[in-house]
Amino acid sequence: MTEPTDTAGSAEVDDAAPANDTADAVGANDANGVAADAADAVDPERLDGEAAARSGVYALLATLFDEPDEALYARLDAGEVHRTCRELVAASGLAVDPPDLTVADDHETLCARFNDLFTVGYAEYTDRTDGSLDSEGPPVSLYGSSYRPDASWNDVNLDLARAYEYFGLGIDQSARDNHDYLPYQLEFAGYLSRREADGSSGAGRARLDFHDRHLRVVADGVVDRVAEESGTGLYGELAAFLARFVAADQTALAERFEGGDGG
Repeated sequence: MTEPTDTAGSAEVDDAAPANDTADAVGANDANGVAADAADAVDPERLDGEAAARSGVYALLATLFDEPDEALYARLDAGEVHRTCRELVAASGLAVDPPDLTVADDHETLCARFNDLFTVGYAEYTDRTDGSLDSEGPPVSLYGSSYRPDASWNDVNLDLARAYEYFGLGIDQSARDNHDYLPYQLEFAGYLSRREADGSSGAGRARLDFHDRHLRVVADGVVDRVAEESGTGLYGELAAFLARFVAADQTALAERFEGGDGG
Protein backbone atom coordinates (compact mmCIF):
# COMPACT_ATOMS: atom_id res chain seq x y z
CA MET A 1 0.00 0.00 0.00
CA THR A 2 1.15 3.51 -0.66
CA GLU A 3 0.37 7.04 0.38
CA PRO A 4 -0.01 9.77 -2.24
CA THR A 5 2.69 11.90 -0.62
CA ASP A 6 6.47 11.44 -0.50
CA THR A 7 7.38 8.24 1.30
CA ALA A 8 10.18 6.93 3.42
CA GLY A 9 12.28 4.02 2.19
CA SER A 10 11.04 0.48 2.74
CA ALA A 11 12.18 -1.14 5.95
CA GLU A 12 13.35 -4.72 6.22
CA VAL A 13 12.06 -7.11 8.87
CA ASP A 14 14.98 -6.40 11.14
CA ASP A 15 14.05 -2.70 11.08
CA ALA A 16 10.95 -3.46 13.15
CA ALA A 17 11.74 -1.74 16.41
CA PRO A 18 12.73 -3.53 19.59
CA ALA A 19 10.88 -2.63 22.75
CA ASN A 20 13.33 0.12 23.68
CA ASP A 21 13.14 1.83 20.27
CA THR A 22 9.46 2.03 19.43
CA ALA A 23 9.82 5.29 17.52
CA ASP A 24 11.44 3.36 14.67
CA ALA A 25 8.45 1.00 14.50
CA VAL A 26 6.13 3.92 13.90
CA GLY A 27 8.29 5.61 11.32
CA ALA A 28 9.20 2.49 9.37
CA ASN A 29 7.48 0.79 6.46
CA ASP A 30 6.98 -2.93 6.45
CA ALA A 31 8.40 -4.94 3.59
CA ASN A 32 5.03 -5.19 1.81
CA GLY A 33 4.78 -1.46 1.30
CA VAL A 34 2.71 0.49 3.81
CA ALA A 35 4.45 3.78 3.29
CA ALA A 36 5.12 6.15 6.15
CA ASP A 37 4.67 9.78 5.15
CA ALA A 38 8.06 11.46 5.31
CA ALA A 39 6.34 14.73 6.14
CA ASP A 40 4.53 13.09 9.06
CA ALA A 41 7.59 12.73 11.27
CA VAL A 42 7.18 11.11 14.66
CA ASP A 43 7.82 13.22 17.73
CA PRO A 44 9.42 10.86 20.29
CA GLU A 45 8.33 13.14 23.14
CA ARG A 46 4.64 12.45 22.53
CA LEU A 47 4.91 8.91 21.24
CA ASP A 48 2.51 6.26 22.55
CA GLY A 49 4.96 3.39 22.95
CA GLU A 50 2.33 0.65 23.22
CA ALA A 51 0.57 1.70 20.01
CA ALA A 52 3.98 1.96 18.32
CA ALA A 53 4.83 -1.59 19.33
CA ARG A 54 1.48 -2.85 18.03
CA SER A 55 2.24 -1.13 14.74
CA GLY A 56 5.51 -3.03 14.61
CA VAL A 57 3.75 -6.34 15.25
CA TYR A 58 1.26 -5.74 12.44
CA ALA A 59 4.07 -4.77 10.06
CA LEU A 60 5.93 -7.94 10.97
CA LEU A 61 2.83 -10.09 10.44
CA ALA A 62 2.22 -8.50 7.04
CA THR A 63 5.74 -9.45 6.00
CA LEU A 64 5.50 -13.00 7.32
CA PHE A 65 2.20 -13.79 5.57
CA ASP A 66 4.01 -13.77 2.25
CA GLU A 67 6.33 -16.29 0.65
CA PRO A 68 9.71 -15.81 2.35
CA ASP A 69 12.54 -14.58 0.18
CA GLU A 70 16.14 -15.45 0.99
CA ALA A 71 16.71 -12.32 3.08
CA LEU A 72 13.68 -12.97 5.27
CA TYR A 73 14.59 -16.64 5.62
CA ALA A 74 18.09 -15.69 6.78
CA ARG A 75 16.61 -13.55 9.56
CA LEU A 76 14.18 -16.27 10.55
CA ASP A 77 16.96 -18.85 10.60
CA ALA A 78 19.19 -16.59 12.71
CA GLY A 79 16.40 -16.05 15.26
CA GLU A 80 16.22 -12.30 14.60
CA VAL A 81 12.52 -12.31 13.71
CA HIS A 82 11.71 -14.41 16.78
CA ARG A 83 13.53 -12.01 19.11
CA THR A 84 12.09 -8.88 17.50
CA CYS A 85 8.55 -10.20 17.75
CA ARG A 86 8.95 -11.07 21.43
CA GLU A 87 10.27 -7.57 22.17
CA LEU A 88 7.41 -5.90 20.31
CA VAL A 89 4.75 -8.04 21.99
CA ALA A 90 6.27 -7.29 25.40
CA ALA A 91 6.08 -3.56 24.65
CA SER A 92 2.54 -3.69 23.21
CA GLY A 93 0.69 -3.60 26.53
CA LEU A 94 -1.34 -6.67 25.53
CA ALA A 95 -1.38 -9.87 27.58
CA VAL A 96 -0.58 -12.09 24.61
CA ASP A 97 1.84 -14.99 24.44
CA PRO A 98 4.40 -14.36 21.68
CA PRO A 99 4.80 -16.98 18.97
CA ASP A 100 7.73 -19.30 18.47
CA LEU A 101 9.10 -18.00 15.16
CA THR A 102 12.20 -20.17 15.09
CA VAL A 103 12.49 -22.43 12.05
CA ALA A 104 13.84 -25.93 11.54
CA ASP A 105 13.00 -26.03 7.82
CA ASP A 106 15.42 -25.01 5.11
CA HIS A 107 14.37 -22.18 2.78
CA GLU A 108 12.97 -24.44 0.07
CA THR A 109 10.86 -26.43 2.54
CA LEU A 110 9.49 -23.29 4.18
CA CYS A 111 8.47 -21.89 0.79
CA ALA A 112 6.79 -25.20 -0.03
CA ARG A 113 4.81 -25.06 3.22
CA PHE A 114 3.66 -21.53 2.41
CA ASN A 115 2.60 -22.43 -1.12
CA ASP A 116 0.86 -25.65 -0.08
CA LEU A 117 -1.21 -23.75 2.48
CA PHE A 118 -1.87 -20.39 0.86
CA THR A 119 -1.17 -20.55 -2.88
CA VAL A 120 -1.62 -23.93 -4.54
CA GLY A 121 -5.19 -24.85 -5.49
CA TYR A 122 -6.72 -28.01 -6.91
CA ALA A 123 -8.35 -28.71 -10.26
CA GLU A 124 -9.50 -31.78 -12.18
CA TYR A 125 -11.75 -32.47 -15.13
CA THR A 126 -15.10 -33.90 -14.06
CA ASP A 127 -16.28 -34.46 -17.63
CA ARG A 128 -13.69 -34.48 -20.38
CA THR A 129 -16.39 -34.64 -23.06
CA ASP A 130 -17.48 -31.07 -22.38
CA GLY A 131 -14.42 -29.76 -20.55
CA SER A 132 -16.15 -29.40 -17.17
CA LEU A 133 -13.55 -28.50 -14.56
CA ASP A 134 -13.87 -28.88 -10.81
CA SER A 135 -11.51 -26.49 -9.08
CA GLU A 136 -10.95 -24.92 -5.71
CA GLY A 137 -8.50 -22.53 -4.15
CA PRO A 138 -5.71 -23.31 -1.69
CA PRO A 139 -6.57 -24.89 1.68
CA VAL A 140 -6.25 -21.53 3.46
CA SER A 141 -7.36 -18.35 1.75
CA LEU A 142 -5.55 -15.10 2.53
CA TYR A 143 -8.52 -13.06 1.27
CA GLY A 144 -11.04 -11.65 3.71
CA SER A 145 -14.03 -12.12 1.43
CA SER A 146 -13.53 -15.90 1.69
CA TYR A 147 -14.65 -15.69 5.32
CA ARG A 148 -17.65 -13.44 4.70
CA PRO A 149 -20.58 -15.57 3.49
CA ASP A 150 -22.85 -12.71 4.53
CA ALA A 151 -21.33 -10.28 2.01
CA SER A 152 -20.33 -10.31 -1.64
CA TRP A 153 -16.73 -10.09 -2.83
CA ASN A 154 -17.51 -6.69 -4.30
CA ASP A 155 -19.03 -5.34 -1.08
CA VAL A 156 -16.05 -6.46 1.03
CA ASN A 157 -13.46 -5.01 -1.31
CA LEU A 158 -15.36 -1.78 -1.89
CA ASP A 159 -15.68 -1.23 1.86
CA LEU A 160 -11.93 -1.77 2.29
CA ALA A 161 -11.07 0.47 -0.66
CA ARG A 162 -13.10 3.28 0.89
CA ALA A 163 -11.38 2.78 4.25
CA TYR A 164 -7.92 2.91 2.69
CA GLU A 165 -8.79 5.94 0.57
CA TYR A 166 -10.22 7.80 3.57
CA PHE A 167 -6.73 7.79 5.06
CA GLY A 168 -5.07 8.65 1.75
CA LEU A 169 -3.82 5.11 1.12
CA GLY A 170 -3.89 3.04 -2.04
CA ILE A 171 -2.77 -0.32 -3.38
CA ASP A 172 0.76 -0.38 -4.76
CA GLN A 173 0.23 -0.58 -8.53
CA SER A 174 3.50 -2.48 -9.04
CA ALA A 175 2.20 -5.42 -6.99
CA ARG A 176 -1.54 -4.94 -7.15
CA ASP A 177 -3.80 -7.41 -5.40
CA ASN A 178 -7.34 -7.31 -4.06
CA HIS A 179 -8.08 -4.94 -1.20
CA ASP A 180 -9.09 -7.85 1.06
CA TYR A 181 -5.65 -9.50 0.82
CA LEU A 182 -4.55 -10.24 4.40
CA PRO A 183 -1.10 -8.58 4.22
CA TYR A 184 -2.78 -5.36 3.01
CA GLN A 185 -5.21 -5.50 5.92
CA LEU A 186 -2.33 -6.04 8.34
CA GLU A 187 -0.44 -3.12 6.81
CA PHE A 188 -3.53 -0.95 7.31
CA ALA A 189 -3.86 -2.01 10.96
CA GLY A 190 -0.19 -1.15 11.43
CA TYR A 191 -0.70 2.23 9.78
CA LEU A 192 -3.63 3.05 12.07
CA SER A 193 -1.56 1.99 15.08
CA ARG A 194 1.25 4.25 13.92
CA ARG A 195 -1.18 7.15 13.58
CA GLU A 196 -2.49 6.45 17.08
CA ALA A 197 1.06 6.30 18.44
CA ASP A 198 1.72 9.78 17.12
CA GLY A 199 -1.46 11.15 18.67
CA SER A 200 -3.70 11.34 15.60
CA SER A 201 -7.30 11.84 16.66
CA GLY A 202 -9.65 9.00 15.81
CA ALA A 203 -7.01 6.47 14.76
CA GLY A 204 -7.76 4.12 17.67
CA ARG A 205 -11.50 4.18 17.02
CA ALA A 206 -10.87 3.60 13.33
CA ARG A 207 -8.77 0.54 14.14
CA LEU A 208 -11.52 -0.85 16.38
CA ASP A 209 -14.05 -0.43 13.57
CA PHE A 210 -11.61 -2.10 11.17
CA HIS A 211 -11.23 -5.06 13.54
CA ASP A 212 -15.00 -5.38 13.92
CA ARG A 213 -15.72 -5.24 10.20
CA HIS A 214 -12.73 -7.01 8.68
CA LEU A 215 -9.51 -8.04 10.40
CA ARG A 216 -10.95 -10.08 13.29
CA VAL A 217 -13.09 -12.02 10.81
CA VAL A 218 -10.21 -13.00 8.54
CA ALA A 219 -7.84 -13.70 11.46
CA ASP A 220 -10.32 -16.15 13.01
CA GLY A 221 -11.01 -17.72 9.63
CA VAL A 222 -7.34 -18.25 8.83
CA VAL A 223 -6.50 -19.86 12.17
CA ASP A 224 -9.47 -22.23 11.91
CA ARG A 225 -8.50 -23.39 8.43
CA VAL A 226 -4.80 -23.74 9.25
CA ALA A 227 -5.76 -25.89 12.25
CA GLU A 228 -7.41 -28.34 9.85
CA GLU A 229 -4.14 -28.89 7.96
CA SER A 230 -1.15 -31.02 8.92
CA GLY A 231 2.52 -30.14 8.66
CA THR A 232 1.96 -26.39 8.93
CA GLY A 233 5.21 -25.68 10.78
CA LEU A 234 5.92 -21.96 11.21
CA TYR A 235 2.58 -21.01 9.66
CA GLY A 236 0.53 -22.87 12.25
CA GLU A 237 2.31 -20.88 14.95
CA LEU A 238 1.92 -17.66 12.99
CA ALA A 239 -1.82 -18.12 12.35
CA ALA A 240 -2.52 -18.85 16.02
CA PHE A 241 -0.59 -15.75 17.06
CA LEU A 242 -2.38 -13.60 14.49
CA ALA A 243 -5.77 -14.62 15.90
CA ARG A 244 -4.89 -14.02 19.55
CA PHE A 245 -3.06 -10.73 18.92
CA VAL A 246 -5.91 -9.29 16.84
CA ALA A 247 -8.45 -10.44 19.44
CA ALA A 248 -6.46 -8.86 22.28
CA ASP A 249 -6.02 -5.58 20.40
CA GLN A 250 -9.72 -5.46 19.54
CA THR A 251 -10.71 -6.18 23.14
CA ALA A 252 -8.38 -3.50 24.52
CA LEU A 253 -9.75 -0.92 22.08
CA ALA A 254 -13.36 -1.90 22.83
CA GLU A 255 -12.77 -1.55 26.57
CA ARG A 256 -11.27 1.89 26.03
CA PHE A 257 -13.88 3.29 23.68
CA GLU A 258 -17.03 1.28 24.34
CA GLY A 259 -16.61 -0.38 27.73
CA GLY A 260 -17.07 -3.76 26.04
CA ASP A 261 -15.02 -6.87 25.37
CA GLY A 262 -14.75 -6.58 21.58
CA GLY A 263 -15.68 -10.22 21.13
